[in-house]
Amino acid sequence: MRLIPAWLREYDRSWLAGDAMDAQAVRQAATGCAVIVHAVNPPGYRRWSELVLPMLDNTIAAAKAEGATVVLPGTVYNFGPDAFPLLAEDSPQHPLTRKGAIRVEMERRLEDASRQGARVLIVSSACADGAASTVQALALGAADTLVKPEVGAFAGRFGDQLNERLVRLVEADEVVAPRTPAAASAPGNDYDIVAIGASTGGIHALSQLLRAIPAEFRLPILITQHLPESFMPYFAAQVAVLANRPCEVAEDRVRVRPGRILIAPGRAHMRCVAMGDGVVIRLSTTASVSGCLPSVDPMLQSVAEVYGARALGVMLSGMGRDGAIGAGQLSAAGGSVVVQDRASSVVWGMPGAVVSVGVADAILPPDEIGQLIARRRRPSC
Repeated sequence: MRLIPAWLREYDRSWLAGDAMDAQAVRQAATGCAVIVHAVNPPGYRRWSELVLPMLDNTIAAAKAEGATVVLPGTVYNFGPDAFPLLAEDSPQHPLTRKGAIRVEMERRLEDASRQGARVLIVSSACADGAASTVQALALGAADTLVKPEVGAFAGRFGDQLNERLVRLVEADEVVAPRTPAAASAPGNDYDIVAIGASTGGIHALSQLLRAIPAEFRLPILITQHLPESFMPYFAAQVAVLANRPCEVAEDRVRVRPGRILIAPGRAHMRCVAMGDGVVIRLSTTASVSGCLPSVDPMLQSVAEVYGARALGVMLSGMGRDGAIGAGQLSAAGGSVVVQDRASSVVWGMPGAVVSVGVADAILPPDEIGQLIARRRRPSC
C-alpha cells in the first residue's frame, strides 16, 4: 500500500497505468496537466543508458505540448574531480561514472528545452554539492529551485512550499505592460549604482544581463536574489564568472566599491547606509512587507535614500510583488527603474508588479537591460 502525504490528500488524484518509455502514453497521461514531476528511474536502477534519456525526452515532449512545468530532483553526478574546488557555468563536466555521463546529457537536454520555452523546477538538497549544481542549472535556464528536506521530512512545510511554488509557476499573470520607451544609445553618466532584484527565473536572466556588460564598466552592482542561504556562496562564484568582476556575499558594514558586485545573504536584507567617507552595507532581519528574506524592497528603499536620482533599479523575473514598494520609492526619489519583459520572464510577477504601480521606465529583455546599464543613460532619455 502506498502512503499518500497529508499535503496531497486534499487534491483529486487519478492513477493511470502506463509505460514511461511510451511517448504516446506519457503524452496522454499529461493531457491537461500544468506540472509533470520527472522522478522516474529504471526498475532496480538497471539499464540506465538504455532507458533514462528516452524517458526524459518523453517528459519534455509532453511538457512542451501541454505548456507544463517539469519538476526534476537534482543531483551532482555530472561533475568529476577536475571541476573542483570552484564550480562555474563553464566548469568541465567529466564525470567518472556512466550515471554521471547520463546526467550530463540530461542537463544538456533540459537546457535545450528551457531555451525553447519549457519550464524546469529543480528540487535539490541544501548540501554543498547540491547547491553548486543547482545554481548552475538555474543559470542555464531552470525556472526555479527548492531545497529538498532530510529523509522523513517531506510532509508538512516542504509539501506546502512545493505546492505553492508549482501553483505560482503555472499561474497566468494578468498585468498588461505599457509600451517600452526607447533606450538611448550614446554613452552617459546618469547614475552611480545599479541595484537588481530577482527571484524565480532570475538567475538565468541575470546571466544574460551580466554578459552584456563590458569588463570596463566600473559602477558597483547590488543583487538581491531569492535563494536559500546555503546556495549563496556558489551563486556569488557563478556571478563572478558571468560578470568577469569580483563578487561577494555581503557582510555587515562591508563597503560599496566601484567595479564590485555585492549579493544579499540568504539570512538577511541588504541596505545601503551613507557614511562620512562612502557607503556601507548594513544587514537587517526586520520583517519585510513581502515576507521574503532577503527582500528586494529594503535594498531599493535604501538605494533611493542614499543615491536618489543617481541610481538605477532593475527588476528581473520572479514570483509575487517583492520590490514593487522599493521601486516606487526609488522612482519618487528621481531614480530610474527598468524591468524584464513579459516574454522572456519565467514568472512576470515581480516585474509586472512594478509595471502595475506605474514606475517602470523601460521594459526590456535581459540582454538589452545589460546593454542599457553599460551605456549609463536613463532609459527615457
